[in-house]
Amino acid sequence: MANAWFESVAEAQRRARKRLPSGVYGALVAGSERGLTADDNTAAFAELGFAPHTAGLSNKRELGTTVMGQQVSLPVLISPTGVQAVHPDGEVAVARAAASRGVAMGLSSFASKPVEEVVAANPKTFFQMYWVGSREDMVARMHRARAAGAVGMIATLDWSFAYGRDWGSPFIPEKIDLEAVRKYAPQVLLRPRWLAAFARTGRIPDLSVPNMTTAPGAPAPTFFGAYGEWMASPMPSWDDVAWLRAQWDGPFMLKGVMRVDDAHRAVDAGVTAISVSNHGGNNLDGTPASIRALPAVAEAVGDQVEVLLDGGIRRGGDVAKALALGAKAVMIGRAYLWGLAANGQAGVENVLDLMRDGLGSALVGLGHESVHDLRPDDVVVPPGFERRLGAGSPAPQGTPTPG
Repeated sequence: MANAWFESVAEAQRRARKRLPSGVYGALVAGSERGLTADDNTAAFAELGFAPHTAGLSNKRELGTTVMGQQVSLPVLISPTGVQAVHPDGEVAVARAAASRGVAMGLSSFASKPVEEVVAANPKTFFQMYWVGSREDMVARMHRARAAGAVGMIATLDWSFAYGRDWGSPFIPEKIDLEAVRKYAPQVLLRPRWLAAFARTGRIPDLSVPNMTTAPGAPAPTFFGAYGEWMASPMPSWDDVAWLRAQWDGPFMLKGVMRVDDAHRAVDAGVTAISVSNHGGNNLDGTPASIRALPAVAEAVGDQVEVLLDGGIRRGGDVAKALALGAKAVMIGRAYLWGLAANGQAGVENVLDLMRDGLGSALVGLGHESVHDLRPDDVVVPPGFERRLGAGSPAPQGTPTPG
């Protein structure tokens, strides 16, 4: 039997591609339109170098920190991602893996597992939601998450409903009916291990989103049903952001901030954390890599709110670079999904171990004992690397902004 352990996220992705039906794998591949942003998310990290020391190094590696009120063993969080048909246990397996490594879990409102099951697997769970439906429905979903034990809220608003990929989009059915079975059968039969994993559970992915209901156990809409409601919902204003934040008595992150002026507005709205993110390259193509926008945002508001980085993290060295440029922690998405597809819960643990070990090695080489000691001069930043989006005109507090 082949060794299930893998030595890099790249190898996890290769194994995921071999294991998953092509349509399922294609749904996980980042990018919209030309894929410029998705490519830049990872390419930008390759442009950054390290400035290591020669002697006077230490074997001590303090990786723990606090994020959104939660003590975590390393500054890497699970980013919320949608329906996870890559493995029968989906987000519950991810939550267990994160808990075993002392890491906090972000759970999407478009997830395949209910918040109650995920929080039971990992009490350090942040519930993520979009601006979907009526205010009453949104409040009810937040109350459900609170009752389940979620310890923080993440609002994701960076979405322009961009679609179409130059390399083609996979067929994703609204539900598993005869037509879906007919179209997927050839590729599923070529991936017997994936099929066998679901067969052992006696069920197949139903592509529903149970966290979009206001009560546990209620009939869940399909992913595309919820997506359609999302598209039909009015875009939120900054007043709406402030209202949403006021409904949650606890840590509250606004995810998808790429501009300095938006970061200031987020602070004015009362959020406690922001994530510098471009939605994994799946939103407005041509948006710069999130790591390029991080330094300006961290400089502008890092002393007022926690600043996280989401996008392009594939190794522990990437985590070190993000922390050196101003992030309190990072969030990973596809990296753990490849691990989940490759080897279930153990695969996610494998990815988190790679992040931990790579970050520890970077600390040693840079002559630091703690992640809190990382600073900009640890990183070689080439001229023209940064993108200071919206840095010229931050909106003062109280200034009206368009909705």
